[in-house]
Amino acid sequence: MQLDNPLKMPDLSLKQMLGMLVTALCMSLALPVYAEGGVDAGIEWGVMGMRLFGGLALFLFGMEQLSDALKAVAGGRMKSILAKLTSNRMMGAVTGAFVTAVIQSSSVTTVLVVGFITAGLMSLSQSIGVIMGANVGTTITAQIVAFKVTKAALLMIGVGFTLLFAAKQERIKHYGAMLMGLGLVFFGMSIMSDGMKPLRSYQPFLDLMISMEDPLVGILVAAGFTSLVQSSSATTGIVIVMASQGFITLPAGIALAFGANIGTCVTAMLASIGKPREAVRAAIVHVIFNIAGVVLWLAFIPQLAELVTLISPSHPELSGIARLGAETPRQIANAHTLFNIANTLVFIGFTVQFARLVEWLIPDRLLEEEDLAVSAKYLDDELLATPSLALDRVRLEVLHMGERVMEMVDKIMPAILTGDHKSLDDVAMLDDEVDILYEQIIDYLGKISKQSMTDTQTEEFLSLMAAVGDLENIGDTIETNMVALGHERIDQGFSISEPTKDVLNGFQKVVKRSVDGAVQAVSQLNTQVAQGVIAMKDEINRMAESAAVHQAARLVAEEPNRIAAYTTEVDIIEKQKRIYYFAKRMAKTVLPPEEITEQ
Repeated sequence: MQLDNPLKMPDLSLKQMLGMLVTALCMSLALPVYAEGGVDAGIEWGVMGMRLFGGLALFLFGMEQLSDALKAVAGGRMKSILAKLTSNRMMGAVTGAFVTAVIQSSSVTTVLVVGFITAGLMSLSQSIGVIMGANVGTTITAQIVAFKVTKAALLMIGVGFTLLFAAKQERIKHYGAMLMGLGLVFFGMSIMSDGMKPLRSYQPFLDLMISMEDPLVGILVAAGFTSLVQSSSATTGIVIVMASQGFITLPAGIALAFGANIGTCVTAMLASIGKPREAVRAAIVHVIFNIAGVVLWLAFIPQLAELVTLISPSHPELSGIARLGAETPRQIANAHTLFNIANTLVFIGFTVQFARLVEWLIPDRLLEEEDLAVSAKYLDDELLATPSLALDRVRLEVLHMGERVMEMVDKIMPAILTGDHKSLDDVAMLDDEVDILYEQIIDYLGKISKQSMTDTQTEEFLSLMAAVGDLENIGDTIETNMVALGHERIDQGFSISEPTKDVLNGFQKVVKRSVDGAVQAVSQLNTQVAQGVIAMKDEINRMAESAAVHQAARLVAEEPNRIAAYTTEVDIIEKQKRIYYFAKRMAKTVLPPEEITEQ
């Protein structure tokens, strides 16, 4: 384990080590039951509770390990897949399902979609198809946990652990984490299943399960539990474990799955608090779609149960509770998937109407209200668990911050040459907004640094830190130095000649082009533009030499205040060169050292 780079996270985070400690403890306590496959006839509530909660902890920790490993392996490609969406709503739904199945989080998919809407890359109606597809992607969890591979769970944990700690390649380590996480999922389910066996003879619990036959009761119970733990995966796992013990019938399991779909909307709504209007609208779409789907199918639960019974594996050699426990888990998982696919197919034709409805429910605020204060547009804590996606959001925010800096670059030269004190102060105030965005980006980068990052992501992190610092230095140079030169011109009462204005404005156009190129290079990872900014050094030097010759000629001319004017004009050129210096440094952060041709 190398710790020479403080920003490179060690192979195991504190959270992972604690999780493994809990895992080992739960295993040691529950392994005898797992091995023996049974318990005494009497109910030992303390032991049963320990097995249920310990098994649930293993299940959830395994899901987190599996999800983190999937994000590390494929998370970086998910953004590019989503970004290539066309206006085809069906393709959007398919892509949303695929991305969510890989990332294992519909909320992350929704956050990505909101970012594309905010950036103008996707319309709200187009995004609705993706959100609908994301619901289908979440059903992969139910499909995974419905497999009967508990006997191989310990083998998967052992092989995954070996790969995680013994492999040299980072990618192999991630595959090991995936396998270990999957093993923990199945092992946790097995422990919960064994822990529940005593309840087969406990009549009050059986009566409670019978009450779940009422769809409304099942939906309310599952929705409440899911909203409480904010994990539909936990609800799904418990439902399938109960089904494997024969505690619930297929219709009751379907009702509980419906309730989990509604309960997960609470997570989406909580995630949208304090976010831009686009995020709130996306969350509202999620809520309306899920509730409408449940209402649509509520009267057809028996028919859905019959359908999944026909298409799911059957075990006629078994009977009673044994058959119910063997068949129902897969049937519930298939019902969950069919329900979400059918809802997507039913509602996919109404994306435009959905968009109009949520725009009516959540109208645009007045422009004046939006512009009261500047704030980061793209940074979202939901993406921190996937550093590749979070770093992409920082690049988008660099573009946002760059817009403010470019506004300063645009306004500073007219303010210096012909403006008054107020116009100069207005430019200086823009730097306050740049500073706010800078602080928010640095704070977000600080949160990213606490995640486990690959070597490539660490290099990208350091490059973005440097680029954001250079962009902030450009704003400070304008606010601190160039604004002061404008005030000095006004206070000393001299004017700048038209030929000199032409020289300074020409220089400023080149500098402005370099800053714009640097922002574009960093925000879009455009190496060609970055090389162009670096190559502008020769043009900047030639213009500086030409300006120096012009200033020398002015110095010997018989003009009032020529010494003060000369000093100010030379300082303006020096500050313009300094701005280009920072733009060039920004551009260099996009390129690997071997591709930087400028010395």
